[in-house]
Amino acid sequence: QLQFVESGGGLVQSGDSLRLSCAARGFTLVDYAIGWFRQAPGKEREGVSSISTRGPQTNVADSVKGRFTISRDNAKNTVYLQMNSLKPEDTAVYYCAGQKTGNSWYAPPIDERVYEHWGQGTQVTVSS
Repeated sequence: QLQFVESGGGLVQSGDSLRLSCAARGFTLVDYAIGWFRQAPGKEREGVSSISTRGPQTNVADSVKGRFTISRDNAKNTVYLQMNSLKPEDTAVYYCAGQKTGNSWYAPPIDERVYEHWGQGTQVTVSS
């Protein structure tokens, strides 16, 4: 069964850093472009970043540009989201999602409609 598992969330203070992980269980992550999304209470899900299967191409939302970095280690079957200079408005449940693609240079748009498979999410809470 294809499964994405997010981890690394927690409670931090404003200005701190966290690194989220998205692990693939039961399949090979290299076949999937990956996106990170987040959903704050009472708000719609928002795209954060995406990365191509081999990692050279990425997209980053303006709201996190310069603070968040997406990367992947296909040997470890894991995609990461490094989050620096966290702000209270970054508080949300963070999800990773995958789109199967044979194009290693394609980083999908950060639009939830193009992703086929989703994890259960990990909570990030940033206190002021």
